[in-house]
Amino acid sequence: MADVKLKGLRKSYGSVDVIKGVDIEIKDGEFVVFVGPSGCGKSTLLRMISGLETISGGTLEIGSRVVNKVPASERGIAMVFQSYAIFPHMTVRENIAFGLTIAKVPKAEKDAKVAEAARILQMEHLLDRRPSQLSGGQRQRVAIGRAITRNPEVFLFDEPLSNLDAALRLDMRMEIGRLHRSLGATMIYVTHDQVEAMTLADKIVVLKDGLVQQIGTPMELYHRPENLFVAGFLGAPSMNFFDVDIAMTDAATARVASQVVAEFEAPVWREGVGKGAKATLGIRPQDLRPVAEGGILSGTVNLIERLGTETVVDVRLADGHRVLVSLNEDRVFEPGESIQLAFDPGKAHLFAPASEQDLQAVQNAT
Repeated sequence: MADVKLKGLRKSYGSVDVIKGVDIEIKDGEFVVFVGPSGCGKSTLLRMISGLETISGGTLEIGSRVVNKVPASERGIAMVFQSYAIFPHMTVRENIAFGLTIAKVPKAEKDAKVAEAARILQMEHLLDRRPSQLSGGQRQRVAIGRAITRNPEVFLFDEPLSNLDAALRLDMRMEIGRLHRSLGATMIYVTHDQVEAMTLADKIVVLKDGLVQQIGTPMELYHRPENLFVAGFLGAPSMNFFDVDIAMTDAATARVASQVVAEFEAPVWREGVGKGAKATLGIRPQDLRPVAEGGILSGTVNLIERLGTETVVDVRLADGHRVLVSLNEDRVFEPGESIQLAFDPGKAHLFAPASEQDLQAVQNAT
């Protein structure tokens, strides 16, 4: 296995910059997920690592080698695509062995590697079937098995679960997580699905417009987003945002309020801002709770979604602002009912309106 280092990596198509100088260090054995909205550059970045896209600038290292000009077949990587890319006329055994067959690996060694991949993926009983006899999840396992037999230094996954239904995605997430623990391999995984990112990753790289927004563990990014984009992108339902005014500041705190947000004291500042300044307040739906009186937010219940494990309440404030509240108990609400909401000020997130950067030095991690 190997570590992977991206140093100032750039990709341009003519005058259009797609990847705009990316620096990422992936340690040997880490599971790293690139996540972001469509068009952010995550798949392009993965294809640059794989050798399927040329590099316009910067340096890519796999292990101790600079591989900018190294052909894809010589980089020590194996890639699993969104489309399964398996041959319908071949059996599972033949599909898994395909790369070894092309490389003219001796039959005994090839059979042993196929058997080991099938054991790891718990698909020994499927080896003589053809793809038409397999489910979508089983076909994806065949593609992963073919990657395993190459014994790569780095596994690359390009949205491998996007063609599966919800139940199969859950099963395959668990399969891929188990595979990583079993092999201890370096894995780089691309997805637009934040649930996949949060559940699989040792480290998440959030991308937007070809730039890295933040790198960290799933819970670091969830609890301590560095900017407004990361705060709004990670978490379901999405974080609630409010434009607020700074009423008063001192060395450790700031008092904030707006027409719909009752004044409260926010935690420590990263950078000083004066009285009368503007900020964006972010509150996660899970951090809001109904109270009988003295709430920081007041509104009217608009819609209730009962999802079994949680209840999501859509609340409309006096100015028409929509606020989502996520409760882990089955509370009874009625549309049109008045509701007051409170939150722990330590869970508040504050962002500068111009730079959209986090203004706080200390936020609770749990």
